[in-house]
Amino acid sequence: MRQALITAWLLLSLLLSANIKAQDEEEGDVDFLELASLMLRDGNLERAKLALSQVDLDAEETDVQRYYVLTGLMEVRRTAHEAAKNAFLKAIELGPVDAVIHVYLAQSAFSLEDYALTIQALDNAGAAVERIPSVYHMRAQSHWLLKDYASGIAVLRQAQEIFPDEPGFTRRIIFYLIDIGLYKEAAQLGEEFLEKYKGTSEDYVGIGNALRASGEIDAALKFLQLAKLKFPHNENVNKSLAAVYINQEQYHSAAAIVHESALLNQELISEAAELYRRAGQPFMALSLNGLIENQSDKFKQRLALLIELGNFEQAAAMENDILRVRIDDDENIQYALAYALFKTGNYPSAEKYLARITDTQLFQKAVELRKVMEECSNEIWRCQ
Repeated sequence: MRQALITAWLLLSLLLSANIKAQDEEEGDVDFLELASLMLRDGNLERAKLALSQVDLDAEETDVQRYYVLTGLMEVRRTAHEAAKNAFLKAIELGPVDAVIHVYLAQSAFSLEDYALTIQALDNAGAAVERIPSVYHMRAQSHWLLKDYASGIAVLRQAQEIFPDEPGFTRRIIFYLIDIGLYKEAAQLGEEFLEKYKGTSEDYVGIGNALRASGEIDAALKFLQLAKLKFPHNENVNKSLAAVYINQEQYHSAAAIVHESALLNQELISEAAELYRRAGQPFMALSLNGLIENQSDKFKQRLALLIELGNFEQAAAMENDILRVRIDDDENIQYALAYALFKTGNYPSAEKYLARITDTQLFQKAVELRKVMEECSNEIWRCQ
């Protein structure tokens, strides 16, 4: 009974709303543009869209420019950037608009990667946006993406003068300089930036990684060693510094740094163990390997370490563990296990794994191992 009363009440409300709407339309009292504006302020985009759909653009009293402005604002809120751009352009064609509309047009154009229109819209916004930092970032990035590098940096230089306490402009210039190969200038400015703004660990890592990626290893090392002094326990700093040491094949230094971070983040234990292996410290690597929680990763690495150490019986004895965690489908594991079994004289089991190999490079190695096993079978004394 209660549900029936509620349903009846809702139907009555809908009928009354429809009658009021019909009356208002007959009397011409409904201002759909004002209604759409109100709905936008309330964040009700669907109702705003419905109100705008009721606007008669051919009516003499309709403010067509306002219609397109409201439509553009609605589409911006809906992240429909193409529709927003088209609406704003139509509004601008009909006469002057507030500077903020040009900024909205610039944002939509930037999202659509129409960087020339972005710059034009920001130019049209005029002096009203001279104190908005984000406008300079958008303008600079638009020039940069149009490959007008000089203008992009010039915009940021101008912004530095206007907003001396805003570090983002200097930070972006540094990455721009790295991007175009001016590494010395970037490193110098980076030092000034970090001294002036008391850079965060993210700043050091960002600049260091960018220099490393561009091949400027010495400059990257300088930045990241400073970062290590300032943020000794920061995982991202440690990982970035380790990456530079790896580039220089200084595996012992890299291993020590990653090992330090692994004390707090167990996911790095496997990486630390691998770095110790590369550094020529297989026993240290084997010790860390025992701490790895992921069984698949643990056994894959352990098998390789045992073979490298010449502990073939222990490596061969891992067969059951490998089968238990189901990593025997990995052809590298198949070959490694076959080699360990061969070295312990278990040729039939070794052949069982060699027969499963199809990878081109591993297949050739498997062929060679079979030849050796055949020779050993015929002349056992040669393989003892």
